[in-house]
Amino acid sequence: MMIRLSKTVMVAAIAFFATLVGFGNVTDYGTNFAFVNHVLAMDTVFPDTTIRYRAITSPALQHAAYLLIIAAEIGTAILCWIGAFRMFAALRQDAVAFRGAKTFAVAGLTLGFLVWQVGFMSLGGEWFGMWMSQQWNGVPSAFRFIVTILGVLIYVVLPDED
Repeated sequence: MMIRLSKTVMVAAIAFFATLVGFGNVTDYGTNFAFVNHVLAMDTVFPDTTIRYRAITSPALQHAAYLLIIAAEIGTAILCWIGAFRMFAALRQDAVAFRGAKTFAVAGLTLGFLVWQVGFMSLGGEWFGMWMSQQWNGVPSAFRFIVTILGVLIYVVLPDED
């Protein structure tokens, strides 16, 4: 029972985190948009880099990318909240029922992993060279989020006993 409760509250913790991130991006759109703008415009990467051709300078495309990020963060939060509530409701049920209750949690954690791994580490960090920017480098933060989410995902999918 304690392990199941532990898994449930860890999913809720990730849901809470994703909720705060999504809320912050919606309520402080301009400040947080500046980050996306600079990463996509590649205006703070090394001056002699040869990858600047990858830059996206269209404001419409930058806003579209930011809205996609926000939607994915909110989607992560919603899926994880649903998963946490379903897991909580199944705490005292048999292992098969509890495993079935994890579906939304696994989907939310996977989406969260993809947001920060693909969106920030792969696309932002590598494709747009975010790692080169002293001011707009989100790679270390993204890595912390990825490791945390991945740790919870691994823990949640471990088999449960009756």
